[in-house]
Amino acid sequence: MDVEEALELVGLSHRLHHFPAQMSGGEQQRVAIARAIAKKPDVLLCDEPTGALDVKTGITVLEAIDNVNRTLGTTTAIITHNAVIADMAHRVVTLADGRILHTIENEHRVSASGLNW
Repeated sequence: MDVEEALELVGLSHRLHHFPAQMSGGEQQRVAIARAIAKKPDVLLCDEPTGALDVKTGITVLEAIDNVNRTLGTTTAIITHNAVIADMAHRVVTLADGRILHTIENEHRVSASGLNW
């Protein structure tokens, strides 16, 4: 995938010619996602993608991940301590001490903008 297409998928095509220091934390996070999807992977692993972001920016990042998932058909695993994000997922796997506690199928998914932070 070319750079422009990857940036378009994460909503940053207008920032193509900017350096990281000229971008916000959320924009930098979306650039990282664009870099990860450039090779059109079958699986995208996101470890705490909203961890250091404010709520509004976190929602923007989650929307970008969801768009990538829908557009590319990528299987996406989001690892997070933020239980609210589970409301977006198709499947939620809860771990503790390196073991799976339970797995649920989410029949009532919400969009990132519909999350109750």
